[in-house]
Amino acid sequence: MKVHANAALGPAGRLALVQAIESGMTLRAAAAALNVAPATAHRWWHRWREASEAERRLGRWLEDRSSSPHRQPRRLSPAEEEPILRARRETNLGPGRLAGICRRARSTIWKVLHRHSLSRRRGPGRQTYRRYEWSRPGALLHVDVARLARFYRPGHAVTGDRGDRNRGAGYVYLHCVIDDRSRYAYVEQHRDQGGETAAAVLSRAIEHFASLGLGAPEAVMSDNAFAYRNSRAFRAVLEAHGARHILTPPYTPRWNGKVERFIQTLKQEWAFAHSWPSSARRSRALPSFLRYYNRRRPHSSLGDRPPISRVHNVRGQDN
Repeated sequence: MKVHANAALGPAGRLALVQAIESGMTLRAAAAALNVAPATAHRWWHRWREASEAERRLGRWLEDRSSSPHRQPRRLSPAEEEPILRARRETNLGPGRLAGICRRARSTIWKVLHRHSLSRRRGPGRQTYRRYEWSRPGALLHVDVARLARFYRPGHAVTGDRGDRNRGAGYVYLHCVIDDRSRYAYVEQHRDQGGETAAAVLSRAIEHFASLGLGAPEAVMSDNAFAYRNSRAFRAVLEAHGARHILTPPYTPRWNGKVERFIQTLKQEWAFAHSWPSSARRSRALPSFLRYYNRRRPHSSLGDRPPISRVHNVRGQDN
């Protein structure tokens, strides 16, 4: 039986209320006897009187009615809901990410998905970790490298043909630099992941952040990859900018979780989001995705604002 979680009376109490009124008690006296408001007694007494014999016999009159309004002038039409549903089917993203794609409020998108039984169920809670965030944009930078396969034509994941169509194509390496405070991302794609390349990318990333108005970094965090731990060029860039090097403990990627999570987003929403005709076409789309990520895409840890919103609100600046 449909009963609201905050209902003052359950089915048995509603039946007892009506029976008390039927026995001769006034509405106010019956309400006081069952410790409810007179309006509650009035409502259930009139539902009993208006119910048919079949509804009384089956107990249908005891059920709570839907609280949905009879008229919803601001509800999206089926034509307006279709882009949201199509984006959900094509990307499998949640309301927060779809808000940036469909340009609708997160709550509106959730209602549409829930209405069409496409909202995700809440699974078991994730393990909690101690979260941190530096107070100044640009003070702490996270760096990491992601590897992607190169290809001249779509492989078996797209065509279903397991013939070796891209033998010897090799890999490309995405050198990612993330600002801890704003989550602003700087990415370059290279053929190697050596220390010289990592140092050059970090140097250009610091220059790019400086052009946005951010100060020099106080620290750079990385994992224990050889290119970071044993590279003289990488160490020289840190010393030139007066930044200390923070190495994460072994087997603790959550320390560097901001760049790790960004790499997942980069793969899901750019690298693997489309059937690219070649890796070169995929590479040409990277700058466009980075502009979208930094300037338009809602970020859940920033209150659904894009990273650039924190970059432009640096203390001491009026731009």
